[in-house]
Amino acid sequence: MMRPGMFEKVQLQKPKSLLERQESGEERSWNALSTGQSGTSVLDQVQSTLDDTGLSQMSTICSAPLCRQFWKSGSYDNGHSAKISVQNGTNYLHVHPMFLHSNATSHKWAFGAVAELLDNAVDEIQNGATFVVVDKTTNPRDGSPALLIQDDGGGMDPEALRRCMSFGFSDKKEKSAIGQYGNGFKTSTMRLGADVVVFSCHMDDGVLTQSIGLLSYTFLMQTGHDRIVVPMVDYKFNVSTRTLEMSCRYDREHFMANLSLLLQWSPYSNEADLVQQFDDIGSHGTKIIIYNLWFDDDGKMELDFDADPQDIRISGDIRKVETIPAWKSVNEQHIANRLHYSLRVYLSILYLQIPESFKIVLRGQNVERHNIADDLKYIEYILYRPQTAGFVEGEVVTTIGFLKEAPHVNIHGFNVYYKNRLILPFWRVVNYTSNLRGRGVVGVLEANFIEPTHNKQDFEKTSLFQKLEVRLKEMTWEYWDFHCGLIGYQAKKKVRASVCTKNSSHFVPHVGLDKPVLSGQSLPSSTSEAFGSGMKRKAVKLTETERANMQTTGEGGIDDNWEIEEIQPINILDDQLKDEEAAKMVQEHKKLLAKCMEYEKSEKELNDKLARLTSELGEAQLEYSQLLAEALSMGPPIKNESNVNQAVQNSRVPRV
Repeated sequence: MMRPGMFEKVQLQKPKSLLERQESGEERSWNALSTGQSGTSVLDQVQSTLDDTGLSQMSTICSAPLCRQFWKSGSYDNGHSAKISVQNGTNYLHVHPMFLHSNATSHKWAFGAVAELLDNAVDEIQNGATFVVVDKTTNPRDGSPALLIQDDGGGMDPEALRRCMSFGFSDKKEKSAIGQYGNGFKTSTMRLGADVVVFSCHMDDGVLTQSIGLLSYTFLMQTGHDRIVVPMVDYKFNVSTRTLEMSCRYDREHFMANLSLLLQWSPYSNEADLVQQFDDIGSHGTKIIIYNLWFDDDGKMELDFDADPQDIRISGDIRKVETIPAWKSVNEQHIANRLHYSLRVYLSILYLQIPESFKIVLRGQNVERHNIADDLKYIEYILYRPQTAGFVEGEVVTTIGFLKEAPHVNIHGFNVYYKNRLILPFWRVVNYTSNLRGRGVVGVLEANFIEPTHNKQDFEKTSLFQKLEVRLKEMTWEYWDFHCGLIGYQAKKKVRASVCTKNSSHFVPHVGLDKPVLSGQSLPSSTSEAFGSGMKRKAVKLTETERANMQTTGEGGIDDNWEIEEIQPINILDDQLKDEEAAKMVQEHKKLLAKCMEYEKSEKELNDKLARLTSELGEAQLEYSQLLAEALSMGPPIKNESNVNQAVQNSRVPRV
């Protein structure tokens, strides 16, 4: 099935299978180059010439049955251990297949593994990628479900695919790239299923290559291999014959050995079906098919394709929320809960910003990006600059506010992004009990000064991260203490303002204000007083990322001249903020509200009177026109207006 935005695919003739050629004795010149780099499809890269293919060598250890439950599939005690081989006087450590499973356990959450694969596609936007497709497909061998992830990025040439399926290689040098460790493909694919086959097309200087690689835990365990072996083949498009030919990187024997394993252990049992998978990729792009998907502890497939035909769910992970019955539905249906079991919901918030030209397509439907900041009310922007020994380590503007459903939702926490990618969704930095301090407070920030863990589901617990955690906890309590009265709780402190400035104008995203308030206009009393001696302001320039984050909240009119003022309390503030003063302000508010209602009532009465008089005037004008017409029909034309009026009077005199 062709996807939107794909390049027109190259029309290829289907040549006779290479295996068929071998069986029939058909001869062909492959122009193979003897480069001395044989065995590059094996993760232990260097092999002796006697072990050139290295693809059918097995250990003497008995193969273990493969358990389909992920968290039990690595529980084998067969005496496996790493082995040292000596080649050309140099020792090499072989990586045992069991490492594939143990490495994948870094992903506790299946959706985190899916996100890793999407990161690779998003990183390809710089190479022209316009979409990534996540969908269900079928393993033709047994009809079981498989997971498809496909993009139209630059694709990988044979050497790049080899590095992708090896450990510790990363070609991503750009600062904006999400991936950086060279381990994400292996951990994510092996976390989702036991086996994965990759198809990639790449065009370089007019030469089209098509490469296939297989990383199969099933193959390695059931054949008893003591090292990780990755069968790979690659083709080159012959322009003159318009056919695919074996790449000249290796000799024919090496190619046939790899192809034989691919046809035995991949979902495709013949070469024609294998090569056909390139048809909908075009001249560039990558297709990943993960099959033999894992089961959960209850014996059900972990990824649920049946509950929603437009979504992928995690089986049995719908969370029940303990709250009063009237609030139960709004809590369970909130995005903070649904993201844990709905891939569509999770992908909608996975990236802070995505170019309009790039689409994430889940099961045939585009994923609509959801900006969490749009779910907030009474928004403030707070600048944080962590320092170490007087040196500023970074800076970030946090968007903080109450969820619009507050106080009905038992949800709080911060959504922390790193280089545009969500790492911690609704991270709870405070734990409230009976006092509910912090309930409903949610924030959004992009913290590029701390480093994520390898699975990109948490951050490294460095001193900078610990400082950020402490500051966000303080931020939550400060915001709650100042604003909890706005959602029905007893306020502990007087409401303060958060101010953005552009030249001499004030933009106040604050309580009760639906639009910017410019200097010269009157402000609410609480806001005006908060600008007084109880606060000091420090203007700082916004970065491009912070300015873009503020624009996504819907507060328009922000450009390069905008600044944000860091509002800092000073010592005398605590003496001024008293409960009596707050109560007085509430009474003043009630009085003003009553006066407003009186004015509205008077305005309505005046409008009704105006409508009544307008109607009477219309009736009088109509009567005047009728009388004038009657007067004109009774006599000669009347030259002046006084005569007309006299005629009108005469027409009203009864006739004898």
